[in-house]
Amino acid sequence: MDARANSYYELMNGRRSVRVFSDQSVPREVIEKIILTASAAPSGAHKQPWTFCVVGDPEIKKAIRKAAEQEEYENYHGRMSEEWLKDLEVFDTDWHKPFLETAPWLIIPFKKAYDVNADGTHSKNYYVNESVGLACGFLLTAIHNAGLVALTHTPSPMKFLQEILGRPENERPFLLIPVGYPAAGVEVPVLERKGLADVSTFY
Repeated sequence: MDARANSYYELMNGRRSVRVFSDQSVPREVIEKIILTASAAPSGAHKQPWTFCVVGDPEIKKAIRKAAEQEEYENYHGRMSEEWLKDLEVFDTDWHKPFLETAPWLIIPFKKAYDVNADGTHSKNYYVNESVGLACGFLLTAIHNAGLVALTHTPSPMKFLQEILGRPENERPFLLIPVGYPAAGVEVPVLERKGLADVSTFY
């Protein structure tokens, strides 16, 4: 048990967010298994209130990049506080998001505020944010376990994703996650994660 726990910790501690992707293709079958793994997450009343939209079409990715960069431009030029911008300096980011076109796949988890039944009536979902958050955690671990990289991109607001993808009124975008291989020679910041004593309290 200890060996398995340590092995998994070592695997996940090696995960890093990547902002420069290769355009090398990733088989759809791998992405499908990753989505199924995410869907194994627990959810309120087992409602599974999520839809994972997977985009590989270059024209749709281009439209998403254009809309995302418009929102990000506004963020970097007025919406974000000076403190926020300073905290981002170590990551050397700006409003340009080429990875939205370069990465072979974009996975956009949508949260479903309610379900629409066949007869048009609505069914309530429970703990939607918590459930979708858990599913996204499963998603990111599955991506890393498959030997791929990802970025949890959060352009805000994200309503443009609902419009571009033609999603129904009961769905709202939760994250925008490019998935693929890292570009050759890509560098990531040297980060030190908080230790056990900093993130936990045992009683």
